[in-house]
Amino acid sequence: MVVNGFDREAEPGGAATEPPSGDAPQSGDRLGSRTAVPDPADPERISGEMLYLAGRPTLRGFIRFVRGHAIPPPREDALVEEWQAARAHVLRLEVDEAGIADHPPITSLPLPQYEPLLTELLRDPLVRYNFNTVPTDIAQVPLDRLVVYQKHIDLGFVGRLREQLGPTPDEARIFRMCLPYDHPQPPVQWSAARQDSFVFVSPSNDLRFLGAMPLQAGNVTGLAPPGALVGVIGIAVGFGTNFLNAIHAENRLILNNGSHRAYALYESGVTHAPCIIQHVSSRDELEVVGPAAVKRTPDLYLRDPRPPMLRDYFDPELRKILPARRRLRQVIVKFQVEETDVPAL
Repeated sequence: MVVNGFDREAEPGGAATEPPSGDAPQSGDRLGSRTAVPDPADPERISGEMLYLAGRPTLRGFIRFVRGHAIPPPREDALVEEWQAARAHVLRLEVDEAGIADHPPITSLPLPQYEPLLTELLRDPLVRYNFNTVPTDIAQVPLDRLVVYQKHIDLGFVGRLREQLGPTPDEARIFRMCLPYDHPQPPVQWSAARQDSFVFVSPSNDLRFLGAMPLQAGNVTGLAPPGALVGVIGIAVGFGTNFLNAIHAENRLILNNGSHRAYALYESGVTHAPCIIQHVSSRDELEVVGPAAVKRTPDLYLRDPRPPMLRDYFDPELRKILPARRRLRQVIVKFQVEETDVPAL
């Protein structure tokens, strides 16, 4: 990994503007408005406000998300009208702001004040082992020039992040919010559902299957073995790397991880933030390190004259804010074992 132009051999590898306030006008069910909150006697039904982008997702996807999450569900004809207005605004942006996502300035982190923070971060094994596929560095990026693929933002989570950030965050606090080395984890519960399956549940939608790991008997300690072990297969479930991370491809920066932190920072008045940047030189490399949404429709993010951007989350003509049902992320892991005898060769 190269940090600010110098190698760490042990590690693999614009003008500031005031952001919008994020407050939305109170105007019924129009975009940018807050839908009427249901009976407060039933608070468990609500987790807080959810923001969803309209105009770029398909009309079907927009209606399905809003009606599946909003309390109470808005009328479908009203959602169609909102989506059509947002779509018209997107088409205007493609003319008025064509090319705005191209060639975002990437600035080196100033040394020596960032040296202790970088040293602390680069000791993290999640940095060493998760960002060694393509050339990678750590630099400062302009938040309002980031291309985004995530369509929704949990504003309740953003509020908690802003509390952690504080009213006047210094460089160290911003750095550690963007690139935490301690990886605080949301609550998780898990248990065996049957002999061949386990269920994991968390309020964080970052909970995911992380892959299978071949282990040796020596990797398992503190447990009495059920027999003479010859091997152990670990089925890993957990959270992602939790770093603010962008992919630099075809002269654009696509926010790959950290949408809520980027939103919280921008809403707090922070215009630039430290970020792990993966530099992709081809669509083949994008297939390896890119998020699924970008790999499905790469031209939307890399070739469209005005792709979806972080600044769109703050555009009252593009965002729909609604009170949302409480949801938990559930991951079910199942495995299958076959034992049989075959003829010897």
